[in-house]
Amino acid sequence: MNKNGQLPRPQTLIVPGVKPVRYTAVNGPRRQDVDGMVVTETHICISVNGQELATFMASPVYLQEMALGFLANEGIIETAADVRHLHLSQKGTCVDVWLQDSGFTPPRKFIITAGCGGGVTFDDLSGEHEPLSPDIPLTATTTQLAELMRRTHLGAEMYQEARGIHTAVLATPEQLLLQVEDIGRHNCVDKIRGAAMMADIRTEGRLLLTSGRVSSEMINKARRLATPIVCSRTSPTSLSVALADAWNITLVAYLRQDRMRIYTHPERIAEG
Repeated sequence: MNKNGQLPRPQTLIVPGVKPVRYTAVNGPRRQDVDGMVVTETHICISVNGQELATFMASPVYLQEMALGFLANEGIIETAADVRHLHLSQKGTCVDVWLQDSGFTPPRKFIITAGCGGGVTFDDLSGEHEPLSPDIPLTATTTQLAELMRRTHLGAEMYQEARGIHTAVLATPEQLLLQVEDIGRHNCVDKIRGAAMMADIRTEGRLLLTSGRVSSEMINKARRLATPIVCSRTSPTSLSVALADAWNITLVAYLRQDRMRIYTHPERIAEG
């Protein structure tokens, strides 16, 4: 402590996506001023062919990946080849996307937040996709899933630095392929898809791991990625379970160490 009884400011490098903050820690009768970190939340926009399409509250990292993934998950593009030019603004708050299809007109302005969407029903979504083909081979053991989630937790740099942020991973049963972080769990899945497109990594037949709750929107995005196994550290919703069952997706939740709950299609998960 310095002469004022305060902890010294940390000398470590700041991880992108977090900012320093000073707070008072209370432990019973004791109070202490602490220099710590909080995650950054920024207003982000995506424009397509010069017209604004979407606005987000997001973490200001992997924004080009998020733009590509969002457009793909919304069915506006299919591959990175559909994009003629991608530009991040100088302030790092807007991504301009120019498509090969110069005649594309945004149907409306989407307002996307870091929180949960709503207003959809099972009937709205269940007929949107065919079930995943049983010919897509993917199985994993309970031990492999536990190890993947452990690596996911350790690899979340912003979470380790400041907490308060979600992470998502694309993986095989043996290794993590891509990992991103964002204040929004939906944004994480968009970033995963965009990162995979930019790195030319296929998502079909992979595992998707997330730190956040699995809602219907999350399963909808997972189905677009064609990931047969989706794992979360936390809970699913009733609608996500119903959709995962209808779309032949194995949904694993409360995956922590050697404990987990397999809600749908448990045949893909073996013991050991």
